[in-house]
Amino acid sequence: MYMSASGGISFLFTAISGVFSVILCICAVLLIYSIRTRNSADQNKMADIDNKDQAEMDQADMEDVEEVEEEETGEDVNSKARQLTVQMMQNPQILAALQERLDGLVGSPSGYMESLPKVVKRRVNALKNLQVKCAHIEAKFYEEVHELERKYAALYQPLFDKRSEIINAAYEPTDEECEWKADEEEELTEEMKEKAKVDEEKKDEEKEDPKGVPEFWLTVFKNVDLLSDMLQEHDEPILKHLKDIKVKFSDPGQPMNFTLEFYFECNDFFSNELLVKTYKMRSEPDESDPFAFDGPEIMGCTGCQIDWKKGKNITLKTIKKKQKHKGRGTVRTVTKTVPNDSFFNFFTPPEVPESGELDEDSEAILAADFEIGHFLRERIVPRAVLYFTGEAIEDDDDDYDEEGEEADDEEGEEEADEENDPNYDPKKDANPPPECKQQ
Repeated sequence: MYMSASGGISFLFTAISGVFSVILCICAVLLIYSIRTRNSADQNKMADIDNKDQAEMDQADMEDVEEVEEEETGEDVNSKARQLTVQMMQNPQILAALQERLDGLVGSPSGYMESLPKVVKRRVNALKNLQVKCAHIEAKFYEEVHELERKYAALYQPLFDKRSEIINAAYEPTDEECEWKADEEEELTEEMKEKAKVDEEKKDEEKEDPKGVPEFWLTVFKNVDLLSDMLQEHDEPILKHLKDIKVKFSDPGQPMNFTLEFYFECNDFFSNELLVKTYKMRSEPDESDPFAFDGPEIMGCTGCQIDWKKGKNITLKTIKKKQKHKGRGTVRTVTKTVPNDSFFNFFTPPEVPESGELDEDSEAILAADFEIGHFLRERIVPRAVLYFTGEAIEDDDDDYDEEGEEADDEEGEEEADEENDPNYDPKKDANPPPECKQQ
């Protein structure tokens, strides 16, 4: 999003005026405290003078006493004022109030629009109507992007199917397919290669011949923080049976959505071979707030029913509580079933009521759910092997570090230029769910 020069200046003036108002509030408090302290000191001073024998003191002595006491009182007031300032800055309630005041300035109108002549406001309204039309064109753009995603998903799928066959030992790649040219940093000497080969042969002799790539998807999940935070220890034995994850897009002419399909081999936990999660999307501006449109957004999601085998439902746990009878005093043990943390709660998201209103917990769960669904679709499924090896994670970390370093370097250069500029004046800177399918 870009900001015009006048808009930037108006926002800057608004922010500066807001900060000044906060500073003035603090100064007012300090001034009131200072006046009260000075008045109290003056009263004490006059009381002391009245108690002295006026006949034994001449006028010169009286002036000396007043001057000394005034100097002492001024230093005392300044010291107490500093102490009060420190105490205020350490008070979390005061700091919270100041922060709230500053946060309220963000996005607040500068008053510039209200000051414009009526004829200019009329033209601005015309510009806003043009912007609404731009938003509708942008929505059409994203609809075509969705069509392109569907088209290229069909081209990717044969490669993803072969990936699944290798992972699940349905296909053994040829020597040619297994050749991989290492980076210069990864190149090894002949001696090191030979040693590594011997070590691998020893490991292969010690272990049974593994099939495919064991625990592929479980390793991917554990390597990605966003997904590993969902995993519990009791989830891992089940996710070892996860064979593949696919993304399916809505058919042409249907409302925009995508479905995540999780394929499992036969296991001791549930009878489903396929678990699905569908995300409903919208790519059109909201009539009540068209300027907020920023591309397709997830509007809701539906999971599916998991057919757990007896005693294997890890999304529930049984707890026992002792209850004492108020009258007889007897104690009994009550067994109660309560929800349990598990990755498989992912398939039973909160239902969004027709009113669209949710409590805070449900909103937080859905927000995290949408983020996970989008991440699985955009990153995990297309680049699964790189998350398995950890290379994609390193690339993500490098991107963030580079951005931070570039920002730090730019700030450092600006500060250095300011310090080295003999004409630099800092004052000038102040104005700038359905049932699961089975196979």
